[in-house]
Amino acid sequence: MKILIVDDHDLVREGLRQVLKALGDDVEVLDAPNCKFAFELVRQHTSLDLVLLDYQLPDMSGLEALHIFNNQHPELPIVMLSGFINPLLMRQVLSQGAAAFLHKSGNSEELLSAIKVILAGDVYSPPVGTLAQLSGMLGASSPNTPSPKFTPRQEEVLQLLLDGYSNKEIGKTLSLSDETVKNHVSALLRGFDVTNRTQAVMAASRFGYSRSLRDTN
Repeated sequence: MKILIVDDHDLVREGLRQVLKALGDDVEVLDAPNCKFAFELVRQHTSLDLVLLDYQLPDMSGLEALHIFNNQHPELPIVMLSGFINPLLMRQVLSQGAAAFLHKSGNSEELLSAIKVILAGDVYSPPVGTLAQLSGMLGASSPNTPSPKFTPRQEEVLQLLLDGYSNKEIGKTLSLSDETVKNHVSALLRGFDVTNRTQAVMAASRFGYSRSLRDTN
């Protein structure tokens, strides 16, 4: 596994490097202090699995860098890191293709959990408390906005999304194939008029859906 850290602070890069060691002995960590060097490293290391990208960099913004990464390396997952919480920025980053948006004040367990989910092929959903806070800051849906209509099975899939299940876990729980789960998730995204799982969970909370009391341990 090979991961690239892009951050202009030496201490941040070193701290992230130490955290990433918990992923296993086979993890190779590269780092870059700016986007120019990062783009060069990506060209040299075609087997990269993930990029941790700081939003505020000296040579361009994280959004600009994300756009370039997406155009040149669309298969490479990007996790955006930020030193401040901005729900509008989070929505913009996720809508432009980032696999996750994480705050730098979060703990190492959250970062490692997000990386594992992303490398498994899913989109990371922040903790429910964070989503509730962001949904409140973004505002509730208009009273005139009709609630999307879903089939009973889609409602079951949605509930598992709210509970933080990955696609594979949803398939195992409901005895569905991976392809069927993907189709149901796609229907949920269309119903909420969003582009990824995180936005779907946020939209669902605005329409009154909530996490169940299911024991996920």
